[in-house]
Amino acid sequence: MTASPFDQPYRGGFVGPEHRFALTVYFEDTDTAGIVYYANYLKFMERARSDMIRAAGVDQTSAHHSGGGAYAVAEVNIRYLKPARLGDDLVVVSTVDQVRAVSVLIHQRVMRGSEQLTDARVTAAFLTADGQPQRQPREWVERFKAISERT
Repeated sequence: MTASPFDQPYRGGFVGPEHRFALTVYFEDTDTAGIVYYANYLKFMERARSDMIRAAGVDQTSAHHSGGGAYAVAEVNIRYLKPARLGDDLVVVSTVDQVRAVSVLIHQRVMRGSEQLTDARVTAAFLTADGQPQRQPREWVERFKAISERT
């Protein structure tokens, strides 16, 4: 079988300091009224954050498999402003707000065109394999700081 461009998973990317991750609302994302179920916004944002970390050049998968640690959400503060609906095309816009020794604060917005649907602040903590906070690798801290300083 010949490979095609459609055999590759979708990847978001950076536009200046913003990471953009596009998605479409499917039936599985909605309730019986065709409105996105509130917890699914967290799934959308998780996919976007994971993609942002990958796009920043951080190999979280290798670190996790080697026992070197992984990011876990320690805190989320989210405001739901407007509902998304079945068939909507959305973009999750993520920016690095602050980099600390053991965590990264990320601002995430779910957008439908120019309409902002959610506004969230997420703290992703870097944890050991047994769940204890640990310092992020220096190289990763530098990458996140460089992203937050882009204009």
